[in-house]
Amino acid sequence: MAIRVLAALAALMSAAVHLDLWFGGIRDVSQIGPLFMLNGIAGVLIAALLLAWRHWVPFVLVLGFGACTLGAFTISATVGLFGLQEHWVGDLVWMAAISEAVAIAAGLAGLWREATRVREPVRQRVTSSTVER
Repeated sequence: MAIRVLAALAALMSAAVHLDLWFGGIRDVSQIGPLFMLNGIAGVLIAALLLAWRHWVPFVLVLGFGACTLGAFTISATVGLFGLQEHWVGDLVWMAAISEAVAIAAGLAGLWREATRVREPVRQRVTSSTVER
């Protein structure tokens, strides 16, 4: 459960930064503005799914969310994206980048945990059936 909460908090932090920037004026920038709003909504929905649905799919979503968001910013900060060139400067930039890196790590950890949890009952059945023989 701790991994789910950490992943949800990371998605919410990234969503909060993007919504804050959207309300702060990014909404008026064509192409980027709608993407910031979409990012904010997606982060909130993914966080809710992580906490409400005990399945591996929300971990894939938070992993993809973190990777796509951090990747888009990295592209924007290096070669530019949709005509905008960003920089690795400012508290909001670092809060978003760290939260997205945590989302990636928590998504991977959650997927690994789900994969090992699913296989464990099969091992127990095989072990108990061989012991009974």
